[in-house]
Amino acid sequence: MTRLALLSDIHGNLPALEAVLADLARFPVDQVIVAGDVINWGPFSAQVLERIVSEGWPVIRGNNEFYLLDYGTPRAPAEWGNRVQWPMLPWLHRQLNGRWQNAIAAWPDALNLRFADAPPLRVVHGSPRSAFEAMLPTHTDAELAAMLAGVEETTLVAGHTHLPMERRVGPYHLLNCGSVGMPLDGNVGRASYLLLDGSAAECHPTWRYVTCDPQPVLD
Repeated sequence: MTRLALLSDIHGNLPALEAVLADLARFPVDQVIVAGDVINWGPFSAQVLERIVSEGWPVIRGNNEFYLLDYGTPRAPAEWGNRVQWPMLPWLHRQLNGRWQNAIAAWPDALNLRFADAPPLRVVHGSPRSAFEAMLPTHTDAELAAMLAGVEETTLVAGHTHLPMERRVGPYHLLNCGSVGMPLDGNVGRASYLLLDGSAAECHPTWRYVTCDPQPVLD
């Protein structure tokens, strides 16, 4: 039985990533997938990138990767130039301009996974339509169905909201793996990630919650 680990929204929080990896070492996992927002907000973006790339895990771009790639280019919205409202963008660019920017430029925006013993699975960051679009627990089935329209895979994993979620919307099994680096579910100091066990009928999710010390990030 294929077992996947899905991590999302690390946001430059190296201590949280290390805590998750220590927990993950307890489980036999066939593949680790990173669903975007590896960088920004936390102070350890370069170190998190080093760790993830060294592991050779498949990674997709989240909206924070687009902040890095599009800042200072004609693709950037005009409001990104406001350093009062967007103070982190020049700081992020100074940290990662060059080698890491070029590496992230080649990451895909989504992954389509096809294991022999599990249904086809799509991994996105926000929604199938955009890395910036959230699929929230508060959305109605109709609103989520509109975001999922045209997706062939009936199992879909996303991040972006920092909120673990499982929903059934028509034929779709929709999952959110939560956030490694910045949880927004009220579990302060507890990183979350998703273990996904495949079977012929569907994928079976288990959320893991891992205590980590926020003080190195705050310092």
